[in-house]
Amino acid sequence: MCSAGTGGFKGFIVSDYYAIWELGHRPDTHGHHVAADKKESCVLAVRAGVNIELPDPDCYLHLEELVKKGVLKERELDDLVAPMLLWKFKFGLFDDPYVDPAIAARIVGCDAHRELARKAAREVVTLLKNEGGVLPLNPKKLKTLAVIGPNADRVLLGGYSGVPKHNVTVLEGIRARLGDKVNVVYSEGCKITVGGSWQQDAVIPGDPVEDRRQIAAAVEVAQNADAIVLAIGENEQTSREAWNLQHLGDRARLDLIGQQNELVRAMVATGKPVIAVLFHGRPNAITELSEAVPAILDCWYLGQECGRVVAEALFGDINPGGKLPISIPRSAGHLPVYYNHKPSARRGYLFDDVTPLYPFGFGLSYTTFKFGPPRLAKNRIRRGESTRALIDVTNTGPRTGTEVVQMYIRDVVSSVTRPVKELKGFQKIQLAPGETKTVALDITPAESLAFHDVGMKFVVEPGEFVIMLGSSSRDSDLQKITLTVQP
Repeated sequence: MCSAGTGGFKGFIVSDYYAIWELGHRPDTHGHHVAADKKESCVLAVRAGVNIELPDPDCYLHLEELVKKGVLKERELDDLVAPMLLWKFKFGLFDDPYVDPAIAARIVGCDAHRELARKAAREVVTLLKNEGGVLPLNPKKLKTLAVIGPNADRVLLGGYSGVPKHNVTVLEGIRARLGDKVNVVYSEGCKITVGGSWQQDAVIPGDPVEDRRQIAAAVEVAQNADAIVLAIGENEQTSREAWNLQHLGDRARLDLIGQQNELVRAMVATGKPVIAVLFHGRPNAITELSEAVPAILDCWYLGQECGRVVAEALFGDINPGGKLPISIPRSAGHLPVYYNHKPSARRGYLFDDVTPLYPFGFGLSYTTFKFGPPRLAKNRIRRGESTRALIDVTNTGPRTGTEVVQMYIRDVVSSVTRPVKELKGFQKIQLAPGETKTVALDITPAESLAFHDVGMKFVVEPGEFVIMLGSSSRDSDLQKITLTVQP
C-alpha cells in the first residue's frame, strides 16, 4: 500500500469496514495482532497511506491525540487529507454538495435504466443443458405450467444491493408473459432458508418435516401441468460475506441446500418435462440435478428484471448466449477446478471423474454452430512479432444466436511450469441461420505469449505454442494449431 501523495497513484485509499481495528484484535470476528490497541492500529494505517477509515471514524478518532503526543506528525495527516480535498474540488462538492432530489427521482429506476438492467440480465443467462430440445417452451402447446421452487417467487438481487423501484420474480415474469392463455400454477416446494435477508445475521434452514409436506403439496400442484419450471439453488443468505462470527456465509459443502434434491426427484417422478432454473452466488455441485432433468438455465442473480428475462429465455423471446465465467465442480471434493491449472494438478480421483461438470467458457444455445478448421495468418513469427488466429463459424441451426469464440494458448516447452491452457482472446458474434463469419483474434507477444521466467523477467521464449480455438475451455470443444516462435 502506498500513500496517495507518492509514486504515480493519483487517488486515495479507503480501508474496508473496521479493517484498521482488525490490525489489532476485533473480538466479534478476528484480528491480525500486529498492533496492541486502536492507537497503534491508527499509526500503522496512517503510515501505510490509508486516507479514509470506513465506515466511521474508529481508530482514527485517536489522530488528534497522537499528533499532540508527537507520535504522528501533522504533515503526515496533511498528506492524507490533500488528495481527498483535491477530488472534492474536482467533483464540485465545494460549489454544490447536494443532489437535486427531483433529478435523482427521475433518473434512479427510470425506464431507460430498467431496460439496461434487462439487457444486462439477458447477457447472463447460460443454457447448460437442453436434452431433446425441451427449450424453448411453446406457449401454444401449454395448457398448464407449474412454477415450483423456493426461488420461484423470491426477490433475488445478490448481496450489497439496494432496493430498486421495480422487482420481478420468476413467477411474476412468467405470468406476465403468458397472460390468461396458459394456466400458471405455483408451489414453493421447500425452503432454502426460513425468511431472512442478506443483512440478517441468523440463517435458519428449512424444517425437513415441513419441507417434505411442501414437496408433497408441490407434487399435487404439478401433476396436471404440461411442464415444470423449477427455480432452485441458493439465496443471498447462503452465499455471502462472513463479516463477523454471527454473520457467516461460507459452507463446507456445495450440494443444494436442504431438501432441494428431494424436490427435484419428486418433480422428475411426475413424468413431466422439468426445466431447472438455477440462482446462486457461487457454483453449486449439481451433478444429481444435471443427470435428472433435461434442461438447465443458469442465472446467478439477474437483478430487478429477473422474472422478465427468465420468461424471455424460457419461451424463446431471447436465445441464451451466456458463457460460464467459472468451472462448475462435481463436488466440493473436486476443488480447485479452474481450467488453467498446471500439468500435474489433475492427476485424477479414484471412482470419480476428474473433469468439471461444466467447464469454464461453456454455454449452449437454441441454435447450433459449426467451427471450421483454424488457421494462422503467419505460422512462424519472431519473438517480437505478432500474428492472428482465424476461424470460420457457421450457424447451422434454425435460430439467430450468439457464440463466443474463445482462444486458448499453451507454451509447449518452457523454462518454468506453465498452465495447460490460458484464455488469451475471445470475440462474441451474432449469426443468422446459415450465416458464416470469420473471426480473427490477435496473437501479440506481450498479451498472448510472454510470461515471467525464473528470473522474473517478462519474456517470450522461442519454441512451439499450441493455439486452441473453440466454444469453451473443454478439450473436446477446441481445435488446435501450432505456432512457431523463432529467436
